[in-house]
Amino acid sequence: MYSLLFRHVLARFDPEFAHHAAMAVIRALGVPPFSWAARALTAPRPQQQVRALGLVFPSPFGVAAGFDKNAVGVRGLDALGFGHIEIGTITAIPQEGNPKPRLFRLIPDRAVINRMGFNNEGADAAARRLAALRRRAPRAVIGVNIGKSRVVAVEDAVGDYVTSATRLAPLADYLAVNVSSPNTPGLRGLQAVETLAPLLRAVKQAAGETPLLVKIAPDLPDDEIEAIARMAVAEGLAGIIAHNTTISRDGLITDPAVVEAAGAGGLSGAPLKQRSLEVLAVVRSAVPADFCVIAVGGVETADDVLRRLDAGATLVQGYTAFLYRGPLWARQINRGLRR
Repeated sequence: MYSLLFRHVLARFDPEFAHHAAMAVIRALGVPPFSWAARALTAPRPQQQVRALGLVFPSPFGVAAGFDKNAVGVRGLDALGFGHIEIGTITAIPQEGNPKPRLFRLIPDRAVINRMGFNNEGADAAARRLAALRRRAPRAVIGVNIGKSRVVAVEDAVGDYVTSATRLAPLADYLAVNVSSPNTPGLRGLQAVETLAPLLRAVKQAAGETPLLVKIAPDLPDDEIEAIARMAVAEGLAGIIAHNTTISRDGLITDPAVVEAAGAGGLSGAPLKQRSLEVLAVVRSAVPADFCVIAVGGVETADDVLRRLDAGATLVQGYTAFLYRGPLWARQINRGLRR
């Protein structure tokens, strides 16, 4: 039924407008009695719990950063059955992001191109919302993804990340450093080991006891991915998130004119399935068995989640398929994993 609604109604709306409309519904689902009804339909079974990062995740499947940029929908996403919610990307300084339009559907590919540019209300606003959430004791694990403020020069990035970490780490179940979005100028250059190591060292110190992970790009050569993974272990990080969106447009079946019209930005969705598994294999081969690896990219079904768990992922995240599969997506995956 949702596929018909999407094809005949929702797909006619601007993608960013549709996202905000969906988020309004999700926020409502986080409030009793709606949350009670939603949770009765979607809650994962106790057997699906995963222990990682010193935490208990109700399910191995969570929602990736980018969906809830400002920590406004956590309770609703929790009620919909996600085992963890990674909010953000949050920057120390509030920013509007890139000019609109900046979000584009590639429906034949079940994919999205975005160049949002870390649009968010800033670390202070996120901290206030997280503090309020903590008072309500949500069941889901809350991760916080932090990035560089656009107005801050790349050479000053360390201080900017440390500001966000200092403000947000005490309120997060885990903290993720995003150095891999293609939509902030110069950001991906921070992935070079010689610049990434001191950045992560400083953020780790600011994060204190909060587990710290780093999110990498799929477009790096495998040897660089392996080097980052080994460095993350050496620096005492808790894990790696593999991976962010891609700048590649290979293998798309959408009309090339539509793809070209969308322009620059990160591609996410079904076309990343294979690269996601490849990156996961490289990372897992370079880190200890107990090192947390969160797999992201091209996840649509319970089978996709199982393939990543079987390939060594500790946890799995998704985002883009939420747009195409609807509000019961996490429930579908939890039920598939149960079977």
